[in-house]
Amino acid sequence: MRELAERTLVLGLGGNVGGDDAVLARLRRVVEAVAAWGPVAVSSVYRTAAVGGPPQPAFLNAAVRIAVEPAPTPAELIASVQELERLLGRDRDREVRWGPRPIDVDVLLWGPRRVDWPGPPRLEVPHPRLAERRFALAPAIDVVGDDAVLPGDRRTLGAIYAALPAAAVELTGLRLD
Repeated sequence: MRELAERTLVLGLGGNVGGDDAVLARLRRVVEAVAAWGPVAVSSVYRTAAVGGPPQPAFLNAAVRIAVEPAPTPAELIASVQELERLLGRDRDREVRWGPRPIDVDVLLWGPRRVDWPGPPRLEVPHPRLAERRFALAPAIDVVGDDAVLPGDRRTLGAIYAALPAAAVELTGLRLD
């Protein structure tokens, strides 16, 4: 069991609009953009069924770990993340909750921090549903290890993942690097 380093930021990436090539291109653009924040490591790419919402294509999911320096404020971080989404085609005003989207970038973990920034837009870290989502945990574990502790929970990511009900999280041969 270990806490994440203070500078470690983990973003969950996903999308399901436009086919695999288009989604991968957008995910790669996120990785390229956040590399300006500090050194990055990327996870494998997973294919997962959509959770909730209307019938829709499966998602491609991944995670990126950034050793961010200097640390942004919560307001700066969420504004940057949402601007990346907007630039890559996400329109939060027109989308259906839990519906299809070209890109989704979530702040999953930020070192040992627990953040509840009221916004707008609001930012909660760790992501409030991370411990319920195999599709987000699998790539996060790729970049920080299964022995990383979920801040405020004291369980490791690996233990949380193992305790969740089975859900299809298919490792693909697709790469972001």
